[in-house]
Amino acid sequence: MILGKNVRLRAPERADIPRWVEWLNDPEVIADLDIYYPLGLEDENAWFDAMLKRPMEEHPLAIEVKGPKGWQLAGNISFHQVDWRNASAEVGIFIGNRELWNKGIGTEAMRLLVKHGFETMNLHRIWLRVHASNERAIRCYEKAGFIKEGTQRDGAFIRGKYLGVVFMSILRTEWKLDMAHEV
Repeated sequence: MILGKNVRLRAPERADIPRWVEWLNDPEVIADLDIYYPLGLEDENAWFDAMLKRPMEEHPLAIEVKGPKGWQLAGNISFHQVDWRNASAEVGIFIGNRELWNKGIGTEAMRLLVKHGFETMNLHRIWLRVHASNERAIRCYEKAGFIKEGTQRDGAFIRGKYLGVVFMSILRTEWKLDMAHEV
């Protein structure tokens, strides 16, 4: 378990699947995700089984938030495309519980995983892709120390139109200099 002030990251459980299916079928939640087809429980169960066969460092982590009634599932976060030769990995996150949006949960979760990536996994570079129209996510990533590298013009086709895709990254040296990463 990776612990922060108000957020913890834990291994996913099969019991999380019904909530994830609910969230990943919510048009507001997936508006800026690359999900374009309805998901069912069987789809998510198949994804879960396949995920367990991937390397441990590419397993998603459930994001939970400390609340008055204990820990509450909020979404998930994970590394993808871990490249050990170049000490680099892509990160992805989603907060599915809309009641928890705009409360700093994504920023804290991202800071926790970035810290884990640099301090535990010995990564040098962590990067991500985000739709240029997703200003809320871009602000979250900037608060976590990510820097915009560039935009892939018309890099994604979402809801009938092409959108730019912004590439952002953080290097271990930048992270060490930025005291905002403390969680």
